[in-house]
Amino acid sequence: MNADAVNNFAVFADILLPALVAGLLVISTHVPLGFKVLSRGIIFMDLAIAQVAGLGALLITVLVGEQAPPLVTQLGAMVLALAAALLLMRCEQLTQRYQEPLIGTLFVLAATAGILVLAGDPHAGEHMTDLLSGQILWVSSEQLVTSAAVTGLLLVTLWVTRQSHAMFYALFAVAITLSVQMVGVYLVFATLIIPALSTVRIRHDKRRLQVAYGLATIGYALGLAGSALLDLPTGPLIVWTLAACGLITASTLQLSAKSA
Repeated sequence: MNADAVNNFAVFADILLPALVAGLLVISTHVPLGFKVLSRGIIFMDLAIAQVAGLGALLITVLVGEQAPPLVTQLGAMVLALAAALLLMRCEQLTQRYQEPLIGTLFVLAATAGILVLAGDPHAGEHMTDLLSGQILWVSSEQLVTSAAVTGLLLVTLWVTRQSHAMFYALFAVAITLSVQMVGVYLVFATLIIPALSTVRIRHDKRRLQVAYGLATIGYALGLAGSALLDLPTGPLIVWTLAACGLITASTLQLSAKSA
């Protein structure tokens, strides 16, 4: 094995493989949650909750400092995300007609609050970029272990309480909080919506889930590989490869339906 091959394998093992594992953990919860979000017609709720969770993380960074333990940062983000989820659930109960405008308002408030919180921080631009695009390439082994444990618990709870309205909002908030610090707001939204939207023509739930998982996995793998080869920002590129995989999937399903 030559030196280039050794170096390439080292990059894959040290950076790309953990990032892919992180992506698979995000996919495992966000695909089924995306189905529910799409069916409920609350498409932008994930953006709003993700932005609120990011605001919680930013607040901990400002109040405690960048040396704040990851668990403390996660808890701060989760508290705000759960509060936002409960607020949206209550709003839906009171006035479902105006649910989307309220979600949009919450997103704008959280986004501008983040800007105000970081107004005096010389590293504000870097923090905002991390929030939106994520740091999937630099995910730690501790993050992966914690995420794997929480993801397993989320999936079991999601299945057991799949008919519960209140639990959907709570699980959604926890899943978003867990993922937004790893992959960023943009990729959280893309992972929730693109696989669900691309597979709406599939009527069989199990097959739809399989196809959605497949296209999301391929999208993440292509984005990570492309980022390493082309030296492009990873999160935004994965969004585009996800979109490409989703478009190909949707087009193939449409052609299959016409020929049937």
